[in-house]
Amino acid sequence: MINCMISFLAGLIAVFLLMPGLIDRLKKLSFNQTVSEYSLQEYKEKAKTPIMGGLLFIIVPIIITMVSQMIYGFRADTAILLLSFAGYGAIGFIDDWLIAVRKNNDGLLPRYKFAMQVVLAVVIYVLYVLSGADLSLRIPFANTSVYLGVFYAALILFMFAGSSNAVNLTDGMDGLAAGCSVFSFAVFLILSLLAKKPCAVSFFASLIGSLIGYLYYNVKPAKVFMGDTGSLALGGALAAGALILNQVLALIVIGGVFVIETLCVMIQIGSVKTRHKRVFPYTPIHYAFVLPKEKGGLGMGEVQTVHLFWLASAVFAVLGLFVALH
Repeated sequence: MINCMISFLAGLIAVFLLMPGLIDRLKKLSFNQTVSEYSLQEYKEKAKTPIMGGLLFIIVPIIITMVSQMIYGFRADTAILLLSFAGYGAIGFIDDWLIAVRKNNDGLLPRYKFAMQVVLAVVIYVLYVLSGADLSLRIPFANTSVYLGVFYAALILFMFAGSSNAVNLTDGMDGLAAGCSVFSFAVFLILSLLAKKPCAVSFFASLIGSLIGYLYYNVKPAKVFMGDTGSLALGGALAAGALILNQVLALIVIGGVFVIETLCVMIQIGSVKTRHKRVFPYTPIHYAFVLPKEKGGLGMGEVQTVHLFWLASAVFAVLGLFVALH
């Protein structure tokens, strides 16, 4: 528990103190970006807000976790956590870098981004196998597991690609993705404590602290955005946490907000392409909450919407913990 508190406070204090310097540096470099190509026009006007704020909440937990490994010893599962977190963050960084340099919203081509995600997922699968991990899928409430063998590779690919892109879709309002992530990672922190994995505890505790420190600068009006650098990294960490703790199916509930955001986009795209009709007023679905009522939305304020999604994420986290423990 002491390790947990120290890691949490170290992440919180480090990001809180260092973020202003990073924001100033990003502004000088003119590393700005529109929030999302799918966002409402009023959110696209936040283009002068610097991106890549996710760099800090990636670097800080990695350093803290590496120090923890020096104390408690190297563990393969922690290496998978760090590789997933840093690797998917690197893919997002390349995307953000290209957008910032080109001064438009054209980053990595989707096929290149997906190819890099696939390669990284394959590497993670190989490391997972070499670590001697069980390639069985745990079935909650059934007290049993289903051996998948080589099909576990497909599961890992789907889980990592889906998770990283789901957080990316959710990152469209000030404080939304980071706040929802805090609740999801809190579940993995509890599970790591119960499993007595000290290095994983350090990682999740420091990441939660770092995200809270980041949120101070990211809640409305945001002074910095995490960019794809942060959102892909967070998605990779969610998937890796579920993998090393053998909670793949529980992840669907733990990350319920991210799952719903993704499903709504998929349903919307499918409906538009096949029926030429929208199912929802706007997707990603969080924009439908702030869309004026005359346009089919709920007409809520941005802060109110973000807080509602935080509450939903907290509920999903509690339900996800219950699923993970049964």
